[in-house]
Amino acid sequence: MADYGHALEFGAFITPSAEQVDRVVELAVAAEQAGLDLVSFQDHPYLAKFLDTWTLLAFVAARTSRVRIAPDVLNLPLRPPAVVARAAASLDLLSGGRVELGLGAGSRWDAIEAMGGRRLSPGQSVDALEEAIDVIRALWDAGQPGEARVEGSHYRLSGAERGPAAPHRIGIWLGAYKPRMLALTGRKADGWLPSMPYLGDGDLARGNAAIDDAATGAGRDPREIRRLLNIVPGAAEPEALTRLALEDGVGTFILIGDEAAAIERFGAEVAPAVRAAVEAARPAT
Repeated sequence: MADYGHALEFGAFITPSAEQVDRVVELAVAAEQAGLDLVSFQDHPYLAKFLDTWTLLAFVAARTSRVRIAPDVLNLPLRPPAVVARAAASLDLLSGGRVELGLGAGSRWDAIEAMGGRRLSPGQSVDALEEAIDVIRALWDAGQPGEARVEGSHYRLSGAERGPAAPHRIGIWLGAYKPRMLALTGRKADGWLPSMPYLGDGDLARGNAAIDDAATGAGRDPREIRRLLNIVPGAAEPEALTRLALEDGVGTFILIGDEAAAIERFGAEVAPAVRAAVEAARPAT
């Protein structure tokens, strides 16, 4: 059992199609109206068929009032982390504290290079992501005296101004699958954000154990790290999600798909049923 006791959250993962602009925004609004907590969008800046994710997040924030928004996950090799930090804090201010930050180490390196990005080895990409987290957090820490300084091999700050200060602690969630990424999640991230299609039997339990070990080794309480999961529509049934919450510690379920009816059902029927079942199964405190 790996129930971390997180209050359950539910979201929608929407394809940022450039060919269906109105539908993308309508689905985000529908997610809010359905009572979901989060709307997220994948980020592939090298694909012309997708809208730019950060531009879309800002537009959706302006068209909604309650639902939180996040990239799922942001392509770091094409997004300078110092600029990401400023952009995320700014959008958090503009949206009333509704931004979360999913980050990925990068993939599709041929396409990244074609866009002017650097090709990194798997090990280099994890090192770069760790440095990026330090850069982002240093700039967000507007209350810290002095200028922000981070010395890294891939990213650095050499006396940068801190801020702006976000109105809430923006969560950094990592799309992680392999040992070094899982360890980084445990040491420095606020959440683990894998996708169900890329997980095999037992991978959630093994990933949780690796994250917990790394968190403990870094002097952190593993319960500080939210466990999120992008789920396929076929798995969006109360019994299955209740089991994932209680046995694998998943605290946030994000439905992959672009069907308004599925999003509405997820918010109106599935989410309340899972919340009730998990609350009934958890021991009273």
